[in-house]
Order: sequence, then C-alpha cells, then structure tokens
Amino acid sequence: MLAGGDDGVPDGIGMARLAWTRLPTADGAGAGPSTSAAADDELFSAAAVESLDYEVIENYAYREEQAQRSKFWVPYYVMLKWLFSLLIGVGTGLAAIFINLAVENFSGWKYTATFAIIKHSYFVGFVVYTVFNLALVFSSVYIVTNFAPAAAGSGIPEIKGYLNGVDTHGILLFRTLVGKIFGSIGSVGGGLALGKEGPLVHTGACIASLLGQGGSAKYHLSSRWVRIFESDRDRRDLVTCGCAAGVAAAFRAPVGGVLFALEEVTSWWRSHLMWRVFFTSAVVAVVVRSAMNWCNSGKCGHFGAGGFIIWDISGGQEDYSYQELFPMAIIGVIGGLLGALFNQLTLYITKWRRTYLHKKGKRVQIFEACLISLVTSTISFVLPLLRKCSPCPQLETNSGIECPHPPGTDGNFVNFYCSKDKEYNDLATIFFNTQDDAIRNLFSAKTFHEYSARSLITFLVMFYSLAVVTFGTAVPAGQFVPGIMIGSTYGRLVGMFVVKFYKKLNIEEGTYALLGAASFLGGSMRMTVSLCVIMVEITNNLKLLPLIMLVLLVSKAVGDFFNEGLYEEQARLRGIPLLDSRPKQVMRNMNAKDACRNQKVVSLSRVSRVVDIVSVLRTNKHNGFPVVDRGQNGESLVIGLILRSHLLVLLQAKIDFQNSPFPCGPGVLNRHNFSDFVKPASSKGKSIDDIHLTEDELGLYLDLAPFLNPSPYVVPEDMSLAKVYNLFRQLGLRHVFVVPRPSRVVGLITRKDLLLEEDGNTAMAELQSTSVRGLLNGKLLGGNAHLERPLLDNLVIE
Repeated sequence: MLAGGDDGVPDGIGMARLAWTRLPTADGAGAGPSTSAAADDELFSAAAVESLDYEVIENYAYREEQAQRSKFWVPYYVMLKWLFSLLIGVGTGLAAIFINLAVENFSGWKYTATFAIIKHSYFVGFVVYTVFNLALVFSSVYIVTNFAPAAAGSGIPEIKGYLNGVDTHGILLFRTLVGKIFGSIGSVGGGLALGKEGPLVHTGACIASLLGQGGSAKYHLSSRWVRIFESDRDRRDLVTCGCAAGVAAAFRAPVGGVLFALEEVTSWWRSHLMWRVFFTSAVVAVVVRSAMNWCNSGKCGHFGAGGFIIWDISGGQEDYSYQELFPMAIIGVIGGLLGALFNQLTLYITKWRRTYLHKKGKRVQIFEACLISLVTSTISFVLPLLRKCSPCPQLETNSGIECPHPPGTDGNFVNFYCSKDKEYNDLATIFFNTQDDAIRNLFSAKTFHEYSARSLITFLVMFYSLAVVTFGTAVPAGQFVPGIMIGSTYGRLVGMFVVKFYKKLNIEEGTYALLGAASFLGGSMRMTVSLCVIMVEITNNLKLLPLIMLVLLVSKAVGDFFNEGLYEEQARLRGIPLLDSRPKQVMRNMNAKDACRNQKVVSLSRVSRVVDIVSVLRTNKHNGFPVVDRGQNGESLVIGLILRSHLLVLLQAKIDFQNSPFPCGPGVLNRHNFSDFVKPASSKGKSIDDIHLTEDELGLYLDLAPFLNPSPYVVPEDMSLAKVYNLFRQLGLRHVFVVPRPSRVVGLITRKDLLLEEDGNTAMAELQSTSVRGLLNGKLLGGNAHLERPLLDNLVIE
C-alpha cells in the first residue's frame, strides 16, 4: 500500500491507524494530537492572504481519479506543460511589446508636441506637457482604483509571497492583468519616477495563472480542455515561468530572467522546472527580437525601438587598472547606503500613506497621484530652464551622434531653452527623454564632459526624492529602471572625478554609470547573481562582469547591515508572511511543542453532525482540522486532516448528508470528482456565510473519511522548531501535526527503498528493497510506522 492503495474506505482508515501515533486521553482535553499545530493556518486578515495547498491531498477522490487515468495521460500532461510554457512566453512577450510601443509612442507624441510649441511659447508648452502627463497618470490611477486594485505597485512582493506559499486574493485575476498593462502605460508614459519592469513580472505571472486555470470564467474566456492544472502545485510552476518571462521581456535578458526566478521569487526549484523556465525565457527573447526587427523598419511610430531596453556600451571602456578598484568599491558603498535609505524612506512613507491617505477612499488616491504628476512635470520642465546651455562638443563624423539631436527622437544632446542652434541643455537631456533613453544617454561612451557635475547632482537629488514619494501610489510601479537611473547618475559623477584624478583617456564615464546602476539595485533589492547577469545582458559587455560582481557584493553587504531588501520590506508591510530561506537562531532552542503550546486544537469526528461542522466553521478561522476516530480499544486516533475549503464544498453540495451516525459505504466515492474541490486561483473561494441549510439538514450526519487527507505530515513534539521550519519551507507545507513519540515501528525506509526497478515487458515498477516487498505482500505486521525519509507525495512523474 505504499504507492497509495485504492481498496476502499475501511482499508484506508486502517492504513492511517498504522501510520500515526495514538493520542493521549488524559486531562480530558478532548480528541486531538496534543498541542498539534494542525489547525494553525489562519486567514491573515491584515492583508486578506491565505496559505496555498502545495501538498497533494491523497483522498479517495484523488486516488479514484489516478486509477481511471489512461496510459496516455502522463504524456498529455507533460506535453501540455511545455505547450503552456510556450504560450506564456509568447503572451508575455506580446504584452511587453504592446506596453513598450504604447509608452514610446505616447512619449513621442508628448515630446514632439512640446518641442513644437516651445518654439513659440514656453508657457504654453509647459501647459501642454503637464496636461499630457496628467491625463496619462489619471487614466492609470482611475483604472487601478476603480477596476483592478490589486494592480497597484510592482506586484513582485505579492508574487514572491505566492511562490513562497501565500496567496493574496485578486493578484492573478484577469482584471488585474488588464489593469496592470494599461495602468503601466499611463504611469510610465505620464513621466512618473516609476518603471514598467516590475509590473511586467506581475503581468507574466497573471498570464501564466490564467492559462493554468483555462482562462477566466467570469468573463466567459475559459476552455475546459486545458483545465488540467487544478492544484496549487501545478499553478506554482506556471507562475514561476511567468515571472521569468516578465524579466526576460522587460530587459531582453532571458538568462537573467531564469536566475531572477531562482534567486529572488521562488522557494521551489527542480530540474524539470528549470528546463521549462529556460524554454519560456528563450521564447520571450525570440518574440521580442522579432518585434525589434519589425520596429527597425520604421513601423513602430515614435522612437522606434527605443523602448526595448538594450544599453549597448560594448564600444566603451575595454580594460581597467587596479587603481580603479578603490573608486569602484566606493560606488558599491554609496549604492548600499542610498539603497538602504531608499528602502527605509519608502517603508515609512508607505506606512503613513496607507494609514492616513488611502483609507479615505478612491478620490484621495486619485488626487494624490495627480498631484505627484503635477509636481513631477513642473520639476522636469522648470529645472532645465534654470541651466545654461553648453556648446556642442566636437564629435567624430562616424560616431552616429548628432548635437543637438532632432526633436521627437532619442539622443544625447537636447536643445532646450538655448539661444544658439549648436548648443544643448545637459539637464534637459536627462529630463526630456523616456527613462530608457535617459539611461542610454547616461551609459553612453565617448561623450566626455557631456554632463556637468551640478546638473547630475541636481537630477540625483530631485529624481531620488520623486522616486521615494511616488513609490506606493495607486498605480502600477516598478523600481528597476528608476533604480538604474539613480545609480547611473552618481556612478557617472564618480566617473568624472576618476577621469580628472587619473588623467587617463581610456576611462569611460559610462562604465562608472553602469557600475553605479548595479550598486544601487544591489543595495536596494539585494539581488546578486541574477542582477549581475541582467546587467551584463542589457549592456552587451562581458568584460565588465568582474567589476559588476565587485560593486554588487559591496553594496549588498552594506545594505544588509541596515535593513532587508525592498521586496521583503514591502511584503512585510502588506502583511504577507514570507518564510525566509533560513530559520531564526532562536528556533534552534525551541521544539515543536513550544510553538503550539498555547493553541487549542479544534478537531472533528469522522462522522460528524452537520450542525457541529457549521458551528466549527463559524467560530474558527482555521483552514485545516484534524479528524479523529475511535480505535478498537476505544482510543481516539487521528485518521487525517480535512481542509475548510473541502468542508464548504460538501456542505454546499448536500449530497453526502446521511441519516445514520455510522460510516458510509464505498458508494460515496462516485459522487464527487477531484476537480470539485479545486479552489479558483487567487480567489477567496466559498464562505460559510454563503451556505444556507435548513433545520432538517443541520440534523443530518456527514462521513468525512472519503474526503480527508489520510497522509499529512507528522513531526514528534520534541523536534526542534528550526527543523520544522525547514520542513515547512522545503516541502511547501500548510499544516503539520505535532504528536507524541511513536511507540512501535513496523519498518524502516532508506534511500535504497525509494529506488525503482522497471520491467520492460510488463511496464511495472518493482521496489528493490526486500523489506518493502515484504510490506507490500503483507508480511510486515504491527503498529506504528517510522519513516527515515518521507516518501514523495506526488505520484505523477514528469
């Protein structure tokens, strides 16, 4: 029976009794596994989040479904996963293309109109520029507040929580996807100090989730034939592919997308998942590259391919000396300090905003975003007016750089409020460009002394302040590109001083701008490997890899000294209970019993009255309940765990109610399919308040045995809490029973027992261990089983 038998209810209950320990009956505490943590998973009301069920519920409906599957089901299952990986890549790539083209064209129309009007009146140009930005930002905040509230922010903390085992309601719905796409166009195109890269990660996750559940039933965009990924475990893998696809589409960095999913968001990783994530990122790269070729032919309107990030500095600095390592380390220190300060400031402001502003309603949120848009437009238009123009430098004829560049196109040298034609305004070069083009200007090589130190300091102070204030408004907001802009600004400042100090012509200011960008992202987001690869891919310069690694190590070390990363801070602020990669040190001095000492276990009998089940559901917010039965000696035995969501399904269906208080027969198995118990993705599911029962129905009984999980994970009460923590995180558990020490052992399973021998003629798998063969043949008898290592609970082999 080790592979999950299907011999009927009585045998299944017998297996449960063999596997678990007896319960203590002293103290009159009622049936339940001592101070078990079985019902410890509560609905986190602060952020409306709920744990996901990554564990396979091996109840009788599941076993019956497994037995009915044909030999073609597993190949079909695997093929569909690869097909969905392809569709996720194509869908995310198309979404990124649409967002980029919309942002670039809106920005192109805005700058073309502004530069055409300021030839006659700078005031009218300022009004047009401000109104254009205000209209875009208003559209964004209106969509989010009235249509898709879950689309606000970057979405990465929520997606990271989802892949950590916590579902925030609404984050993966169809309307969230629509709000994220169109909201990003408005917020980024409106000139706010925000980026579209974080929202693209959320967009990819939404596309993956919608594909996994066969579309959106609410908007009649669903298909039954693809509705095969009904478990949270399968959806988790698809969402992981979506996250990687979002990064790959945002930065045109497919390898960086894979590493971002591995390092930053997911707590789960397997070799099969690695292949699918890699394939999805490769598909995204092909789709975006095809769009690049199409845009290069002039069919994309304003700014052509300017929005598809690739800041090529391969023609810049080719080598570096050891004398430059010290100023580069200084860049890392600055990035760590400014990144940690950014995290702390955004945390304080977001707390204040959520406490005092956003509780006042949608109008206040809309007014706040529009006010920030007006301030941003005023600063970006007025500050360049206060700068004096500089004469155009002598550029090489084959450099491809024009000074000044034509209005309405991307370029380094912008003529703004200049009295002569051959002059440019260095501050306007940064402000009057899209963020992608502004970064490309800051990274540009062979343009010595293009920017003055005063202009760079002015832009750094103002943009840093705007980014801090803007982050947390009710619009889709990413921090990748704003972080790159902030870091490249002070990086270029350091590069200017290095050029003057060392008097070497082979030192490029653009190289230091790149290192500054990497240092700020490392100091704020605390990513290392994935960020390093992303920076190399988007700059197309592998020679700078050691330098990028240096500044990332320094900036992360400095930032970690002060606080946690940006996404961890925001997740904690939103009430998302993330499990860190390692347990706290204090957990090593505590055991499992200490963690649940003050809990009162709420358990259900195998055959319970409907009124008792309803009462338990109304008076408790627990999502899992131990189910107990009476043994042959009258002792209370735990026979499994049943979820709240499953109880609600049974109460709503009413077909399993019975008049007798005795266990039901095997005929109940045909009343439900496994899909009946599936909760829609990112949905609150059913509520006990939505179920109406008559007085007669409340007096009936319900046998819970066919619907419970007969094999939940169990730990002894003296196991260290650190070990329980690792078990939770590595296996993705939602509930763990804490029980006394088992009294007897019926067998011992080792690694050898888990190795299978396949017979090619009969296509049957045989366990190698003779002891396990004996167990299968019924030769091992006895009481409680002890497993040296837990058996894999997923019977589907990919």
